Amino acid sequence: MPPRAKPLSPDDRRAALVDATVPLLLEHGRTVTTRQIADAAGIAEGTIFRVFDSKDDLVTAALEHALDLDPFIAQLEQVEPDQELGPMLLEVVELFQLRFSRVFQLMTRMGMVGPPKAHRHMEAERERVAVILTGLAERHRDSLRVPPSQLMHMVRLLTFSGTHPHISDGHPLSAEEIVDTVLNGVLKPQK
Repeated sequence: MPPRAKPLSPDDRRAALVDATVPLLLEHGRTVTTRQIADAAGIAEGTIFRVFDSKDDLVTAALEHALDLDPFIAQLEQVEPDQELGPMLLEVVELFQLRFSRVFQLMTRMGMVGPPKAHRHMEAERERVAVILTGLAERHRDSLRVPPSQLMHMVRLLTFSGTHPHISDGHPLSAEEIVDTVLNGVLKPQK
């Protein structure tokens, strides 16, 4: 018999259960069982229902946590703004690819065709992302043919489509290919 779980406050227990559930959703989707969740969290199965009314409530909380933009925004805020344009874009694209890949995998496993509508990762958070991205590109304004906001919009769109397993026909673009396409296009240099 495994050792008894440490007593936690209800909020801490909820957070621990959510943290234990997200990887299981990535692996099993909606077929995850409360037994699997309890085992992953190191608790008795009944403990789940002391802090969640149902498995569906726990799954919803885990989805909201997994799709939360705040951790991603914190990563974007750590990108060094004073680096050259290419390396900065490469770092941004790699962060987006990690986020998109995880979201796409989760949505596929969960049988979702789009993000949940009641989910808090909507307009305010997207605007924060846009402001951060534009700020990163701003110091390069004089070397760009488009405004910094448009550059970053194009980078985000190409990264989304180039990372999505269905849109990319199973041949995703690497971060290097995305940045090279945005900065240099696809034409050979003129001689």
